[in-house]
Amino acid sequence: MTIRPAQRGDRLAIEKLLRNVGVFSEPEIGVGLEVLDAYFTLGAESGYWVETAVDVHDAVVGYVCYGPTPATQGTFDLYWIAVDASGQARGIGSRLLRSAEDAIKEKGGRFIVVETSSQPSYEPTRRFYVAHGYTDLARLRDYYKVGDDLVIFGKYLKEA
Repeated sequence: MTIRPAQRGDRLAIEKLLRNVGVFSEPEIGVGLEVLDAYFTLGAESGYWVETAVDVHDAVVGYVCYGPTPATQGTFDLYWIAVDASGQARGIGSRLLRSAEDAIKEKGGRFIVVETSSQPSYEPTRRFYVAHGYTDLARLRDYYKVGDDLVIFGKYLKEA
């Protein structure tokens, strides 16, 4: 597996991945694709960086999207990280996360913020962040809808 910057030709594979993961709603998928299109159109000027994990056949098996948080110094948002259902629990998500963290450090980042859902289907996601050193910082009740809280995780990056 290799991690590389996303290419315009990866869009369809990333859309398929988002649909196959099984936790994202149609509006969430729409937002993910809007962010991806902004990256493909504007590059770094979009405020996003997108990397893909590809297999030996150059097929997309995962991706990560992150960018600087506007009006902050050194804070970055991790917007998306997803691995195809067939590739989960094989270290692909960990490698994507590590790649994003390394790139964020190189860009002067010091703190990463991640937002996710409290729904039971997101429990593996929340465990993933905790296992990688992220702290559960806050919970906003009924944020997405009644019974679906926003859970905010954060991680301070060590000096390079």
